[in-house]
Amino acid sequence: MKKEHAFGKLKIKGANSMRQLLQESYSSKRPVEIIYMDDKGCLTQRFIIVYKICPESIKAWCLLRNEKRTFKMENILSYGFSDKRKKSFRQKASSL
Repeated sequence: MKKEHAFGKLKIKGANSMRQLLQESYSSKRPVEIIYMDDKGCLTQRFIIVYKICPESIKAWCLLRNEKRTFKMENILSYGFSDKRKKSFRQKASSL
């Protein structure tokens, strides 16, 4: 049984759903909004453009840090497509 919870407008779903959404983001260069917990337990809201999907992590352009970053799948607490920052995402996606 899959659990699904709302976190604002983002949703927390099972791993298969997350992988599907990330794959769609990768294919379409569509931005993803995530809530991410780093290894120290700090939570951040990130806006990312996925450019590589690995078995345990993803590589993406992070607009918060303005650089390429690696995110562990297990540390992504919620995720969803975002319409925020549309213009800057399109500009960055076209350069990846």
